[in-house]
Amino acid sequence: MKKTLLVILSATIALASYAQTKKLVLEVPQSQLSGTPVPVKLPNLEPKGTNPEVMIPVDATNIAKGKKVTSSDDFPLIGELELVTDGDKDAAEGCYVELMNGLQWIQIDLEKSADIYAIALWHYHSQERAYKDVIVQISDDPDFKSGVTTVFNNDDDNSAKMGVGKNMTWVETNYGKIIEVKPSVKGRYVRFYSNGNTTNDTNAYIEVEIYGK
Repeated sequence: MKKTLLVILSATIALASYAQTKKLVLEVPQSQLSGTPVPVKLPNLEPKGTNPEVMIPVDATNIAKGKKVTSSDDFPLIGELELVTDGDKDAAEGCYVELMNGLQWIQIDLEKSADIYAIALWHYHSQERAYKDVIVQISDDPDFKSGVTTVFNNDDDNSAKMGVGKNMTWVETNYGKIIEVKPSVKGRYVRFYSNGNTTNDTNAYIEVEIYGK
């Protein structure tokens, strides 16, 4: 009898927890593909247009909107860093920031530590390309020297010197890339690495959304 009650209680708790979540649905910009496609050939490439179905708490919101962005590149080649969190996902000139060649990072300060459940990322979607050595980390340390949690890593050969990642590379589209953070991670700072792409060696960002509370 006790075992039956425990099973019922567990099921009730699970249903209540699920009822307090919602499917993450992104606002997707119009497709703006232009130019002659460049073949994307990488060993760990996922099928185009693949995004997981992610459930987040009903009261989780995009806590990155309007937050301060810093970078390893003090003088971006194109655009300004604040474009990364301005809410505009258009791929036209004036809507993205482009950093110099090589391994670079951008970092978003959420202003206070928060529970993070999912991240959405748009690098550059007016051309089909894939970004290399994409590593996403969360920490309460702005220098990322302690308390660092890696929630995404598609570096398959350790060229970024932060360990071999198990995540797959993706082809950029207007649908962006959803990264599920499960279990959730608490932190104030979120850092995004990349190391060029399949078209050139620069590092572009259109928009980043961080869903948490």
